Amino acid sequence: SLNDAVNKIVAESNDLKVADANVKKAKAQLSAVNANRWMSIDGTVSYMNLIDPIHPTSSQGVEIPSDIGAILGNVLPISEIPDNIFNAGIQVTQPIYTFGKIGNAVDAVHDAIDMSKSAKELTMREVKYAAANLYWTAKMTDEIVSISERNLENARSARKKLTAAGRANRSNLIKIESDIASKEINLSDAMFNRDTAYRMLKIMAGIDENEDIVLTDTFPDSFEELQAKQLKSNPEWDIYQKQIKMYESNASSKRSGMLPTLAAVGSYSYYSMGTDAGNMFDKKGSQSAYWGLALKVPLFNGGVHSANATIEAMNAEAARQDLDKSKKLKTEEYNTAVQKYKHLCDNLGKLNEARNLAQKAYDVSANRFAAGQTSAIELSDVSGALYQMDMAVLSAKYNILMAKESVRKLGE
Repeated sequence: SLNDAVNKIVAESNDLKVADANVKKAKAQLSAVNANRWMSIDGTVSYMNLIDPIHPTSSQGVEIPSDIGAILGNVLPISEIPDNIFNAGIQVTQPIYTFGKIGNAVDAVHDAIDMSKSAKELTMREVKYAAANLYWTAKMTDEIVSISERNLENARSARKKLTAAGRANRSNLIKIESDIASKEINLSDAMFNRDTAYRMLKIMAGIDENEDIVLTDTFPDSFEELQAKQLKSNPEWDIYQKQIKMYESNASSKRSGMLPTLAAVGSYSYYSMGTDAGNMFDKKGSQSAYWGLALKVPLFNGGVHSANATIEAMNAEAARQDLDKSKKLKTEEYNTAVQKYKHLCDNLGKLNEARNLAQKAYDVSANRFAAGQTSAIELSDVSGALYQMDMAVLSAKYNILMAKESVRKLGE
């Protein structure tokens, strides 16, 4: 059924999977921005060995000057200083007040999440519309094959009547054979188009190409009046509205970069040293710690924050213009789809009447041809007219259904 096809195509849609991934990505971005609200803890561990550039394998030492050694009565040997140094520490920073830098950035990401959800809804509507189009196109090719088969059978029936009556003059035979040949081509084209449409429907619905399917929904004979309200919302409008808010929040966040940042800070360090790695910890190492408040004040940055804020503000203005344009175009597209539905429904009755008259004209001409009262040329003309009317009625039904799908896509 149509619903089955739509559900399968929605489940298989790569575009929807991408849209879903974008929603998840936006939520992950929110977690990343929110992380700036919380404390950051950094730990550092280091080990250093001082090297004598002249004797790299020796410990770094210091030599007592000879004049001092003379005073002492001898030259003191080289006295080594600790050249193995170990240091470990931890530093904690907790933002207290950022004057909107973090808060506005978080608001911007919230808007980005809403944008991604609206984009997913827009994609969902497009996929459902495309699914309905695939279904009714495939169903239409079924009907065209039936119409072409019936049209070809009428020509073959005329040839049979002509030869059975024993009056198969050359002119009529040539005309009928020509009609049969052209209608066989029409049927062959119709069958090729049907196979192509079915293949595409199977691909998009995730159905094996070798699996046979039957389309159970049929073109209705009549259509109900469309209850369409004024278009007041659309996912595309929601995207632009959230985009405007996102850019405005980004602009506020960029401007806040010119304001101070207040944070609580704390640190602890452990320091130890020795003449070799083995005795670094023989003696008690030294420790230090502090906590306090830090106010970071930007003094000069070349106007980068102001420039970035202006960029975001202009992005918001561009989004406003896009929103205004979209409202005009989508409203016109929606109203046109509603009017088209009503217009085609009104014409369908006249088309059906014209098709019935074409059928009667063909029946009369076929009877006259069987009685030898008309030529194959006239029969061919009325047969072609009937074929054209069958195609016109079918095309009108397809267009009505797709107009209804357009209304649903734009305004549901």
